[in-house]
Amino acid sequence: MSAPSLESQTKKTHTNSMKVHNFSAGPGILPQEVLQQASEACIDFDNLHLSLLEISHRSKNFEKVMDETTALTMELLQLDDKYKVIFLGGGASLQFAMVPYNLLRTDGTAGYVNTGVWASKAIKEAKIVGNTKVLASSEDHNFNFIPKGFAVPKDLDYIHITSNNTIYGTQMKKWPVTPVPVVCDMSSDIFSRKVDGKQFGLIYAGAQKNMGCAGSTMIAVREDLLGKTERTMLSMLDYKVHIKGGSMYNTPPVFPIYVSLLTLRWLKKNGGLEWIEKVNIQKAQAIYSEIDRNSLFKGTCEKEDRSNMNVCFVMHKPELEPEFDKMWKEAQISGIRGHRDVGGYRASLYNALPLESVQVLVEVMQAFEKKFA
Repeated sequence: MSAPSLESQTKKTHTNSMKVHNFSAGPGILPQEVLQQASEACIDFDNLHLSLLEISHRSKNFEKVMDETTALTMELLQLDDKYKVIFLGGGASLQFAMVPYNLLRTDGTAGYVNTGVWASKAIKEAKIVGNTKVLASSEDHNFNFIPKGFAVPKDLDYIHITSNNTIYGTQMKKWPVTPVPVVCDMSSDIFSRKVDGKQFGLIYAGAQKNMGCAGSTMIAVREDLLGKTERTMLSMLDYKVHIKGGSMYNTPPVFPIYVSLLTLRWLKKNGGLEWIEKVNIQKAQAIYSEIDRNSLFKGTCEKEDRSNMNVCFVMHKPELEPEFDKMWKEAQISGIRGHRDVGGYRASLYNALPLESVQVLVEVMQAFEKKFA
């Protein structure tokens, strides 16, 4: 029996028709079945006649949720037993401080690659904690490309990169080969493509793009990197404390973790990261092809670094934006206005966005050109 086409697989996983085509940059779109299951758990979880929101986080019922979510994360990221996975609150922004706090020695140095707003914020926090070097940056070109070929000193405690840049629409296609541990903020493209997590010393990601709803952050860390800073650690900022507590040193973000579990189940059921990577490439190619073909639009970043998650584009004639806005709103498209630092438009193609939504946007762009070119 032949394998189903990518389009048929995409349609199969979005059986509920969508009244709105959700291109929001984050919090991003979730699979319809995940939304349904999560809403049911808010009323009656695990046939307990109690809401997920009101049971003990230390009950066996929720411990099973935590255990399965952790196991699926490790499986999809291809991690081995040298790694520990924890789920915390505070968003990726808290990790900007926790990473150097846990990995940067008091007499050491960390290296950072500056590829956008979030990388810049990570650098700011790291400089407060200890010695920090910016190894490469694309800031002088408004972050429209990913720096490559930069030197990485062997004496660094780690190098920090951001895999995908939501605001500027760039994405790392190859990971830097370095003599030191690599820390990666994967908040906006986690689980969107196949990744060997063992290439990294630490991965962190806010859940609200591809793996769940806002409120939870996943951290996967190689355990042998911890405990070497020689600083007295605050308990709530210490990875080792949270690892020992099984993500329950304090009450964890119960509902966001459960939504992550449902989303990871959805991913695995449909073919895992190999499947979703092919779907995401197909979606990205469809819209980038139209941007390059259409006489009224142009992309904002170097083609080789274009993100498969966040497609940024502007108009050759900005005065026509109000007319385009009318057309995409009439087509029930939502969330494509660009970030204020870039302007124009940004279509976020997170995992749960179906190919049909991309096709609707492409059709609107084609109709717009026919009317105004």
